[in-house]
Amino acid sequence: MKKSIGAQTIVFPTPVFIVGSYDKKGQANMMNAAWGGICSSVPPSVSVSIRPARYTYQNIIQKKAFTVNIPSTKYIKEADYFGIASGKKENKLKKAELTAIKSDIVDAPYIKEFPFILECALLKTLEVGAHTIFVGEIKDIKVDENCLNEKGQPDMEKIKPFSFDPATGRYFEIGKYLANAFSVGLSIQKE
Repeated sequence: MKKSIGAQTIVFPTPVFIVGSYDKKGQANMMNAAWGGICSSVPPSVSVSIRPARYTYQNIIQKKAFTVNIPSTKYIKEADYFGIASGKKENKLKKAELTAIKSDIVDAPYIKEFPFILECALLKTLEVGAHTIFVGEIKDIKVDENCLNEKGQPDMEKIKPFSFDPATGRYFEIGKYLANAFSVGLSIQKE
């Protein structure tokens, strides 16, 4: 039997997106945003939900661009810190001892040390309750070469991303390979 726990902001897995932007002074800033995901295949787009009080909010509005940086488990402390500290008060990248790289595609920075980066141009915004959904058209993806498979595609086991558990406030490593998508279910279709 299932038990009702009420309306909450819980879904599994919840990504750990480090959103990169420049402020009006040109200072690189990063924030940890768990509310987001792919939202369109044509054009390829990703969404992140950000409250207006966050420093990144105005940065994206002004620059019309952002990056989504996916950290590996090696950088769990830095990723968490980006959700704790405010770019209004401190240079988070300097304090975390990470390197901001200016995107050559959009007006936003990305983190050199993180293995997987989405470079996004702001496509549209949608206000929903306490948050604004920023939809970014993915203009390019940058992946560390040592995190690509033999076909030149990102390998999740090499990237080592992790997810956030909004129910308990904990981080979890992404699990093991189970089966091929669009394939494992074919046995049911054939029945």
